[in-house]
Amino acid sequence: MEIVIDIDAEEPLFAQLMNEIKRAIGAGGIAPGDALPSIRQLANDLNLNNKTVAKAYQLLERDKVIVTKGYRGTFVHPYARENMNFDLSDWATSQINQAIIACRDKGATDSEIRIAFANIMQNKTSAGG
Repeated sequence: MEIVIDIDAEEPLFAQLMNEIKRAIGAGGIAPGDALPSIRQLANDLNLNNKTVAKAYQLLERDKVIVTKGYRGTFVHPYARENMNFDLSDWATSQINQAIIACRDKGATDSEIRIAFANIMQNKTSAGG
């Protein structure tokens, strides 16, 4: 698996790493069930901070592109190809945008929307979780 990271690019390093792993899966360079390097090993290989690689791995695992099996290591998820096409960030943005449009349609000001959002994020209202 060849991974190319451009430290001068505007895209965050963790996002580049995520995209490179997804690219390798999509191209068949790594297959479902294949082992991935440890966080420490990949960080050393790419001359990145361990936390950068850990963040990429965490987000890829959240998206079910990879799976960590404790001390046995990290592997490509069995359904990685299907799962890597879903972008949770895009989905969340779309959901929030729809809510903002609905609030504005009812006459809420941007300030009221920001306050409501902040309250929900701080779990101050029953709508939060």
